[in-house]
Amino acid sequence: MARVELNNLEKTYGGGFKAVHGINLHIEDGEFMVLVGPSGCAKSTTLRMVAGLEEITGGEVKIGGKVVNTLPPGQRSIAMVFQNYALYPHMKVRGNLGFGLRLQGRPKAEIAAATAEVAKILEIEPLLDRLPKQLSGGQAQRVALGRALIKKPGVFLFDEPLSNLDAKLRASMRVRITDLHRKLKAGGMSTTVIYVTHDQTEAMTMGDRICVMNAGEIMQVADPKTLYNRPANLFVAGFIGSPEMNLVEGRMTQGSAPAFQLGDQSIPLTAQVTDRLTSIPQDAVLGIRPQHLRAASAADMGAVAARIAHVEFMGHEVYLHADIGASRVISVLGAAEYEALERADETVQLVADQTWLHIFDKHSGANVSLAR
Repeated sequence: MARVELNNLEKTYGGGFKAVHGINLHIEDGEFMVLVGPSGCAKSTTLRMVAGLEEITGGEVKIGGKVVNTLPPGQRSIAMVFQNYALYPHMKVRGNLGFGLRLQGRPKAEIAAATAEVAKILEIEPLLDRLPKQLSGGQAQRVALGRALIKKPGVFLFDEPLSNLDAKLRASMRVRITDLHRKLKAGGMSTTVIYVTHDQTEAMTMGDRICVMNAGEIMQVADPKTLYNRPANLFVAGFIGSPEMNLVEGRMTQGSAPAFQLGDQSIPLTAQVTDRLTSIPQDAVLGIRPQHLRAASAADMGAVAARIAHVEFMGHEVYLHADIGASRVISVLGAAEYEALERADETVQLVADQTWLHIFDKHSGANVSLAR
């Protein structure tokens, strides 16, 4: 059982700087949890407190129901994979893989069998007699993964393990790591994973659930689909998604029906939005994904005029950057849709799919359109 619990976890450094602000996070046995956020948000600090590499100054960390605050890393049933691989340069791959077991005094035959098993799982058998300097980045990362796997820990900790790889190799390693986790679970080894990254693409494609952090606090914890479709606040809305969500400041007006006013243009809100509102803030931010902002037809209500600023041709689709008053928005259009787009002096009519439209309170940042 490798359930991980962070209860009111805090980290304060000398001088009084508080990096982690009493966060609470429960990670289930066998779950793949991703901690994601911008640089400096304390996600790596949080991971290091779980690992025992950083002193805890408040709250507690539990692994498998046991408080581990004062336990050294070697007694926490964890294995960690670092950004820089941390392979011993004078040891061949075989030696690097078995080093942890040798420290534990395991028999040579057991170490050899475990090394062969891990090498087969990770497809690095031909590399066993190479030195780290003879490995590519992807090969070195697999060896680092194998060195963690061979210990059969309760919890895997990954600290930005793919950040040193090129884009193509990162994509293949994402698949390899998630496939490995799935195979281990299917084989009865229910290993819990805590994976730290600043890359929201990694987070969205790898995690069972994602914990979005900012400035030492948790902004939202949810599965990838929920984070994308139901962001709890402005930070999550702007951080998750590529291209990022359009966020347009304006004011809510209430006549016969609520409307969103942006400059001299107004968007009447349909029941698809108003039925979801928990409050109607006067100062508001409208949020809409680029994929849900399309070219308007003559029959569409609530279309707004936007002046084309820039066009990115992506092959099968086009990223249309346009200005609505003082706000820049992005609309993702099919290539054929873009070619058929009606332009009047480089001004186009755009309309938001209100099924996916969000209203945020400008001051609190809360999404007030989540009620169902």
